[in-house]
Amino acid sequence: MTVHIGAKPGEIAETVLLPGDPYRARWAAETFLKDAVCVNQVRGMLGYTGTWKGKRVTIHGSGMGMASMSIYANELIRDYGAKTLIRIGSAGAMQPDIKVRDIVIAMTSSTLSTPSKGIFRELNFAPAADYGLLEAAVTAARAKGARTHVGGIYSSDVFYDERPDLTEVLQRHRCLCVEMEAAELYAVAARHGARALAVLTISDHLLTHEALPAEDRERSFGDMVEIALTAGLAR
Repeated sequence: MTVHIGAKPGEIAETVLLPGDPYRARWAAETFLKDAVCVNQVRGMLGYTGTWKGKRVTIHGSGMGMASMSIYANELIRDYGAKTLIRIGSAGAMQPDIKVRDIVIAMTSSTLSTPSKGIFRELNFAPAADYGLLEAAVTAARAKGARTHVGGIYSSDVFYDERPDLTEVLQRHRCLCVEMEAAELYAVAARHGARALAVLTISDHLLTHEALPAEDRERSFGDMVEIALTAGLAR
């Protein structure tokens, strides 16, 4: 038991999927896991452990933003022995060839600032996914026939952006999409010797302004969850 996670020792699996929204964690657990049990409700951040195709997995909310992700990733790895952490969440497309409902698998994640910045100080650390996870996710996405894009993304530390100039620079440098957690997840996992990946569903588009209605999001996120489960439990 930690400050933010009330699970008992042994109740968290070595493979953890991390949606930001705790209610999405509940939906994913009820939809995809067998014999799912709620192992955490502290501060309303829901976590469930069950099995998928006979393999044990936890689906646990991470909250919104890199500060929240840092708390849960650190505690899951250090205190509960999580070894594989995969963010599953929504993102905003930044390129014209990426469509709403497409899958993005994040090879790297650029950012202006993360909770880890104080550790790196003047170093521009490059947060990157675990290659084995990335390769497994790409293979799983192709097997499902999902429209998939692989490359660099942007993790923003603000939701209401006031930097259109930065958005233009990121688009020019082929940044695929924007979200709010992956860069810190990659940094924390690297620090503690864990594997990390972000598998994202495009829920809205910065160029076309198209967006999934709230009621359609969960139905559109099924491919992402299955890809993450397949990649995370591949070995």
